[in-house]
Amino acid sequence: MKLPVLLLSLLMTVCSYAQVGIGTVTPDASSMLDITSDSQGLLAPRMKTGDRTSITNPAEGLLVFDTDEDAFYYYDTAATKWVKLITDSVERDNYVLVKSAADFPAPTGGTITLASNTLYEINGTIVLPNPIDLNNAYLVGRDSNDDVLYSAGGTIFSGSKGGSLRNLTLSAPNPGGTVFDIIDTVGDQNFVLQSAIIANSGNVGKIEGLNLVFMNVIQYVNNASGITYTDIGNLLLNNQGWFGNNGGVYETLTGDFNLIGKIGGFSEVTTASAAFDVTSVGAISGSAVLENVVFYGGGNYINGNSPYTGYNFTNDWTVSSPGIPEESDDVAGGNFYYDDDLTTGFAQTISDGTAVKLQGQGVDYSTKATSLFRFTAPGNNRLTYEGTKQRNLQINASLSVRVGAANGNFYAFLIAKNGAVVTESNSIVRIPNGTDIQNVALNAIVTMDPGDYIEIFTQRLTGADDDTLVVFSENLSIK
Repeated sequence: MKLPVLLLSLLMTVCSYAQVGIGTVTPDASSMLDITSDSQGLLAPRMKTGDRTSITNPAEGLLVFDTDEDAFYYYDTAATKWVKLITDSVERDNYVLVKSAADFPAPTGGTITLASNTLYEINGTIVLPNPIDLNNAYLVGRDSNDDVLYSAGGTIFSGSKGGSLRNLTLSAPNPGGTVFDIIDTVGDQNFVLQSAIIANSGNVGKIEGLNLVFMNVIQYVNNASGITYTDIGNLLLNNQGWFGNNGGVYETLTGDFNLIGKIGGFSEVTTASAAFDVTSVGAISGSAVLENVVFYGGGNYINGNSPYTGYNFTNDWTVSSPGIPEESDDVAGGNFYYDDDLTTGFAQTISDGTAVKLQGQGVDYSTKATSLFRFTAPGNNRLTYEGTKQRNLQINASLSVRVGAANGNFYAFLIAKNGAVVTESNSIVRIPNGTDIQNVALNAIVTMDPGDYIEIFTQRLTGADDDTLVVFSENLSIK
């Protein structure tokens, strides 16, 4: 029997080339099976999930369509499991790729108002003919060196709404360019800027009235003047890098804040007016922290408002940064000393065995307070703690005294807190005669709360009648 010519031809093709073509007589040389059609597809085996999972010893790469899940699965023998092919392709419907300013919404009233909760991806350098109202949108770039928002002498961001910026360079060149002019009159907006460069601008600008401002990993390069933050609820400035080619005051804080946190980064100050200005900060209802920011360059680092000589900040702040003095309750301290004629001293009548404050004849004598930090000296022989937290403080004092007409009597000298003697600070001396001068040393660790004060007291332990105590020198330090 003779085979049909077509079947014979097909067998010869399979045997000669080990290829099969369906819908084509010339299967592609790279394929074992080439199915060609412009009206039909390839239908894989279809089965329920139970049928699929019941296949015995499925081969590597075995492909089926699961009708229960409406999804393709293939078998992975190494993992001994079926792997689902993800066929759903979900695309953002609030996404805009920006290659020029024309891709932004058309300006209204001279401002480009972005669509709220929409992500705008910046691609390349975008020259802005108008300022942008963020309107709680997201502007992101892929690389802050390549993706740039540029305003030639104008303002980049203006309005009353917050938003989020990431991986961008922002530049508004001299002389009139401004990067930020954001003023929230309600106090419910949030603004986030991350991984950005602000460069070659006339003025970094101002941000005012927002609930939250969070700026993280920002480089400032060659800007003529800095930025002012006013009346911000929570101001978080992390890893801000200010190079020495910036001018003016780098960062100025004014008004009231709940929380201020400036952590990490550096400020190189050479010709600028200052790195950080807090002279116009009002109330801080929470706390303020300045930590691990490196100040260098030799210029003016801080414009401060500290009530203590040689320091920069109020008691609301905890400060620990290289280049400026450390400020916290942990380093609170001060001292005072008798500041009058050391050869005559001052006299005080001791009439009974009650512990009394050293103060002369009923009138505070002359002491001088120095090196005060979070302490004040509201009167002679008194230091008052002004920190914000309870602290254990080391107190050391020394005196030179003489007691007339008290031969053989014993006297105690003590530290007192809030008018009550600290018993463990007792230092006892015996008066040998009325002419010898006795040296007294006092040491104690005292727990102090804000507003507590310390003084030096004396107490006659033995003897009667009136004694005349003369104090020639008195020194007290606390830290």
